[in-house]
Amino acid sequence: MDDNLHKVINNAFTLAQELGHNIITTEHIFLSLLDDTNANNFIKNLGGDTDELHMQTLNYLHTFIQKSIELQKPIYTAPLENIFSTMINLSNSANKPLVDIYDLLIAITYDKKAYSTMLLESQNIQRVDILESITNMDKDKGNQIDKANNPLELYTRELVSLAKSGKIDPVIGRDEEIKRVCEVLCRRKKNNPLLVGEPGVGKTAIAEGIALNIANNDVINEMKDCKIYALDLGALLAGTKYRGDFEKRIKDILNTLENINNAIIFIDEIHTIVGAGSTSGGSIDVSNLLKPALANGTLRCIGATTHSEFRNHFDKDKALSRRFAKINVDEPSNEDAIKILSSLSPIYEKFHNVSYSKEAIESCVVLSNKFINDRFLPDKAIDLLDEAGAYFKIYGKTKSKKEKSKKIKINRADIEFLVSKNTKLPLSQNLDEKVLLKSLKKRLQSRIFGQSEAIESLYKSLLKNKAGLGNANKPIGVFLFTGASGVGKSELAKELALNLNINFLRFDMSEYAESHTISRLIGAPAGYVGFEQGGLLVESIRKTPHCVLLLDEIEKAHESIYNLLLQVFDNATLTDNSGNKADFRNVIIIMTSNITAKNLPTLGFGMDKNSSHDKSIKDLFSPELKNRIDCICHFNNLDDNCLKLIIKKQIQDLNSQLKNVTLQLNANVYDYLLSLNFDRSLGAREIARLLDIHIKTPLSELLLFGNLKDNAKIQVSCKDNKLDFRHF
Repeated sequence: MDDNLHKVINNAFTLAQELGHNIITTEHIFLSLLDDTNANNFIKNLGGDTDELHMQTLNYLHTFIQKSIELQKPIYTAPLENIFSTMINLSNSANKPLVDIYDLLIAITYDKKAYSTMLLESQNIQRVDILESITNMDKDKGNQIDKANNPLELYTRELVSLAKSGKIDPVIGRDEEIKRVCEVLCRRKKNNPLLVGEPGVGKTAIAEGIALNIANNDVINEMKDCKIYALDLGALLAGTKYRGDFEKRIKDILNTLENINNAIIFIDEIHTIVGAGSTSGGSIDVSNLLKPALANGTLRCIGATTHSEFRNHFDKDKALSRRFAKINVDEPSNEDAIKILSSLSPIYEKFHNVSYSKEAIESCVVLSNKFINDRFLPDKAIDLLDEAGAYFKIYGKTKSKKEKSKKIKINRADIEFLVSKNTKLPLSQNLDEKVLLKSLKKRLQSRIFGQSEAIESLYKSLLKNKAGLGNANKPIGVFLFTGASGVGKSELAKELALNLNINFLRFDMSEYAESHTISRLIGAPAGYVGFEQGGLLVESIRKTPHCVLLLDEIEKAHESIYNLLLQVFDNATLTDNSGNKADFRNVIIIMTSNITAKNLPTLGFGMDKNSSHDKSIKDLFSPELKNRIDCICHFNNLDDNCLKLIIKKQIQDLNSQLKNVTLQLNANVYDYLLSLNFDRSLGAREIARLLDIHIKTPLSELLLFGNLKDNAKIQVSCKDNKLDFRHF
């Protein structure tokens, strides 16, 4: 007798005592059965109203079973004892180890005179219904037991059955790789293909593609009946408490696979089997358990791993790697990636309740390939497609209630918006770029004075790149600004970044004058201090891939850094000590140098007017580096008109710093400042020093101790060769 049945009989005994009965009838037992959760649910599943049955049975006991004046220990009635005998016989005939509540329920139906039987029949519950339901329950239990005992059900997923049920996405553009995998699988020995490729290129999709072909009967005859089991190594390891548990699970899987015709096992991230399950000092791991089966062809295995993991882990075990046929999986082209996304888009459209235009799908591929540099197609393009659907499903594109109910159409501009949002690119870089570029030259000339020809050269070079006439695999532009100190070389780089709404990065190359300092840019070699920290330049570009990069005073850097810049100027990539690559394709690189300052012409502009410029640059750079510079911009010395404009600009900047105070300079103040004794060759820096001494110092005293009113105006004029500050 199982615990549930024991509890039901005890409850019936207690119920009889509570009702004041000296006998226990079939109805006492039936009422106790209705109070049992399992029996109650069982009767409900048969269509019975258990509440109604409970009420009618209780009324029967109150009406037809008399209360005893002298309470004694209740005894079983003869019909109930017959039911118990029937129950035991039923259990024995079914070879059951324990009698349960279902045997009791069937036994009750054998007593046609029992009120409980009549109640069940009144609700169309016959004995045959009970028997049929119990049989189905036994089948389900048997299936659960079989599943619990089948290691393939516990630790693998059968991909072909998933493909038949439509749970695997279509695979496009991998026909050659799938054919190659099938060829290896049809070998007599060492029939184990190993898919090696970068993360996200679709290695797992190839295994799923084979499963889809098998499900669609689109494979060679030798593989039509194949089943592919994807191993879940995490589930395999989980719960192995004692030594030997893990090995037993592996052997169970191998033994089960040997008994299945045309079974193929797929192990994603197969490098993890090297060392998995081994104990300290032990040599037994998953790979060693698999080797015999892999070598003799009894087990066919498809593996997948990345190039780095294959090199660092898998290939070191030569006995394991020789049993596999390596198949390289390359990143698909833009055209193939567009086909992949086009086939997947209906699935994502249905999930997100949106629709993607053809231009949006193409933009997902093109823009992700251009701006998302640390991942690979088609994975990054699919993620962008998915994120676009999720974003506009959540936030929509309009506030109109009528339009919100319609399916949202995602177009190219929406994809551009998401790329800008995720990569920290300015929105105007994609949407209003023409307007921004058209006014760029005027805005730069309004902030940088006396260098119109240098700005013109920079502007034209940028236009060529933005028009698509530049090399897509090189930086946006590589420029060299030469000229005397203080003429606006670094300032032009800052203003360019500000007007393009992109980040500005500055590296003072005087900090990299020694040969060993190159390690600060790309990281220290292995075994040296700072190896784990990476390189400053590589990390900066990886964090801000779209920026203006200023290499200030490039002539002070060590010559080995020039060799480093060769690959940056030519291929727009730089690799640090850990193998991380920085992409410079969206970077404007500007170098500044005053090496030609002594040879700058006093009049005119350009290298053609003075060959000494070219000679100075030849002495600084090697020919191969010089040829990779897009434009060399020479900055003129500043005349008095330019210096006056610089003073006005700095006064405007000063006014933006002041709070509730406005500073104004009379025209004679400019002439007075320029008449002072200062080194004009230092340009704007000397002007800043003059303003510090003659304007900012007396202004600071006035701000602190002058009792100024709110929104005060301070007028500066020149009287008797002295500056006069008045406020009102």
